[in-house]
Amino acid sequence: MPTFPTILAPTILALGGAHIDRRGQVSGTYVPAASNPGMMREDVGGVVFNALRSVVKRGVSASLISVRGGDAAADTVASAIDSAGITDLSVVFLDRTTPSYTALIDAEGELIVGLADMALYDLAFPKQMRRSKVREAIAAADAILCDANLPTAALERLVALAGDRPVFAIAVSPAKVVRLAPLLSDLSLLFMNRREAAALVGAEMSGEALVDALRQVGLNAGVITAGSAPV
Repeated sequence: MPTFPTILAPTILALGGAHIDRRGQVSGTYVPAASNPGMMREDVGGVVFNALRSVVKRGVSASLISVRGGDAAADTVASAIDSAGITDLSVVFLDRTTPSYTALIDAEGELIVGLADMALYDLAFPKQMRRSKVREAIAAADAILCDANLPTAALERLVALAGDRPVFAIAVSPAKVVRLAPLLSDLSLLFMNRREAAALVGAEMSGEALVDALRQVGLNAGVITAGSAPV
């Protein structure tokens, strides 16, 4: 019988958000400063975690480094990571609360307000980037995926440790994408929506003008989405 070489699955290490996502939708017309009937749904989300769930289904071997608290929500997040077939390298802080994101939307699905309770990411990620286990995980990966839930100091350290490995990033929000601004030329690809792209260039624009502006601020490659509109 002939023998064939073993083809190993590519390995990706992701660093960023894995937390509780709550989505409350108003039934009928939204009335400000009043009690509105509606429905609340809860799931495990987070930008890089959601991305990893997709790439694992396509045969990629994935690991995740995130941070969470010592509460019941942390157990829910850990169970979801395990069920997705992702290797969990996250750190637990027993005296902290697991990050969460709560979105309130109107009957048409448009965002009314979002509440990001994610102070633990800002507090913990810069310190985590100095751990030897993080350096070892980066060295073992073929590529790195991160999101802007990491503060700039942690992102800078990550890019330095990545060396020649490709680094893919996800913007998260207009408020957080600016954390990536000093690192744009180091990214292999940035995923963002139009509002996040506009925040990076400091002005509302679209089409070729937006592409040119992103090149001018140092971005080499990116994907810009706009809801149901074309990419």
